[in-house]
Amino acid sequence: MPDETVPAHDNSPTQPLHPSGSPPERLAPMGLTPPEEDGTRQIGQDYQPALTLHRSAQGFAAAALRDIGRVRETNQDCALAMIMTLPREGSDVPVGLFIVADGMGGHQGGEVASRLAVQTVLTSVLERLVLPVIEDGLLEALQPLMIEAVQEANAAIWREAQVLGSDMGTTCTAALVIGHGLYVAHVGDSRCYVYEPGGLRQLTTDHSTVGRLIALGQLDPDEAREHPLRNQLYRTVGQQPQVAVDFVYHQLNNCSHIVLCSDGLWSMVEEKAIERALQHSPWPHDVCRELIALANLAGGDDNISVVVVSLPLDEGQR
Repeated sequence: MPDETVPAHDNSPTQPLHPSGSPPERLAPMGLTPPEEDGTRQIGQDYQPALTLHRSAQGFAAAALRDIGRVRETNQDCALAMIMTLPREGSDVPVGLFIVADGMGGHQGGEVASRLAVQTVLTSVLERLVLPVIEDGLLEALQPLMIEAVQEANAAIWREAQVLGSDMGTTCTAALVIGHGLYVAHVGDSRCYVYEPGGLRQLTTDHSTVGRLIALGQLDPDEAREHPLRNQLYRTVGQQPQVAVDFVYHQLNNCSHIVLCSDGLWSMVEEKAIERALQHSPWPHDVCRELIALANLAGGDDNISVVVVSLPLDEGQR
């Protein structure tokens, strides 16, 4: 588990959510008089409108793309990218939800599992986070919210598997962005990276035999792509009645991008090549297309899913 894991006592989001339910007092801008009884304001002679002091090199944007690859007959991956601005009493809240799920279990198995995972996590976050924020309700702690969303997906897939007599399952990596906070719930070997001044940084831990060997120092990460057990997972969503979910919290102050992807990308494209793709364009959609092309040029052995999120940067920061 990366060292960004949130301690048990720190479950509250970063500003500007004001989880106490009491947003800071709003002051009248200079040059404006207090509001009249009908809610209007009189503009004083010294009023000056706000000016844009900085130009943006890139903004908060995202794209999710998936590709069948060059070997598989079906695409069992599922990916989602969603950015919202939620109205709130104190200030509007930018929120992003990003998910990658890599299904397994054969035709009509892995496809169902990955889609159910994305659908269930999305529904849970909308019901427990988005609607309460819009209604100015009290905000739930985000660590249990994200963990329970993936556990609900596990239960939904397990029930469906029992009905169909299937052993279907999926990976699931779900990332929630609020303000400068990144909240990640994770099971399997899909990955979440952040791109910082020091380079690409993997936040999640692979729940695979190879991932365990790397964590124990018995295998070099560069050898993982060719290892015969690289696809052997010991933890998945939906193949057992319950599942343990990893949770990672990360501050985004110095980050320019977030990348989520299935192993169809990271097993075929080296991290340095991912970094170069992120530098080529400020548009997440273009970066996704380049990364998928690189994975296919390297062989396209598996389905490929990638979510790229660009974070706001002023000119000169890029």
